[in-house]
Amino acid sequence: MNYLEQAEEIAREAGEMLLAKRAGRPVVADTKSSPTDVVTELDRASEELIRSRIPAGHAVLGEEEGATGSGSVRWIVDPIDGTVNFLYGLPDWAVSIAVEVDGQIVAGVVNNVPRGEVFTASLGGGAWLGGERLRCTTGVPLEQALVATGFGYSAARRAVQAEVVAHVLPRVRDIRRGGSCAVDLCSVAAGRVDAYYERGTNAWDHAAGGLIAREAGALVGGMHGRPVGPEMAICAAPGLFEALHDLIAPLDPERDA
Repeated sequence: MNYLEQAEEIAREAGEMLLAKRAGRPVVADTKSSPTDVVTELDRASEELIRSRIPAGHAVLGEEEGATGSGSVRWIVDPIDGTVNFLYGLPDWAVSIAVEVDGQIVAGVVNNVPRGEVFTASLGGGAWLGGERLRCTTGVPLEQALVATGFGYSAARRAVQAEVVAHVLPRVRDIRRGGSCAVDLCSVAAGRVDAYYERGTNAWDHAAGGLIAREAGALVGGMHGRPVGPEMAICAAPGLFEALHDLIAPLDPERDA
């Protein structure tokens, strides 16, 4: 079994567990960066299950338990991307698992559990939803682009993000706020939105979805030629990527208020 097959099997198992155990509104177990940045007991249970299925000797970076192990193979895990959606029973949350070999993501799976959609990609092998190969939408001018975004948890960061979205909104077709970075990246891959940008995402948020978007023909990066990271994630087809970047760059979107 290759890494993609392993990751998909684990992501499906974790998703099934989460559906089976989610009865009513899950209990908030803890908060992280702010009172609105929540962790449920099922976030932790999902990561524990995933870690228990990863082959011995591989390193793991998970949202809830951090980095463990070392070596050339690392699994990057978000046990529930879109925890607030999960908490409220909204349909866009996902189990996200990527496999990195020698610093390069080679496999990615995003299991959008409520919708029963499992997005997959392998390096050089394309992006897929079931048996359908995914291609991002190309040739869309900025003013006709449907753009997904997300917001951080601190008040200072949200103030800047509000300025940015107020600048973007009159210059694009419309804005969508889904609540899951991994799902938003897959939405670009599937042509459901044309572009995505967000500040504050971590490796576990974008590792799998980023590979899926790239394998579907999209560019994924940060500001001013930097790689995607906590300061900024931008995803869109070539041409639109640059236009969106240049639209938000003068606002210094990586600053805090």
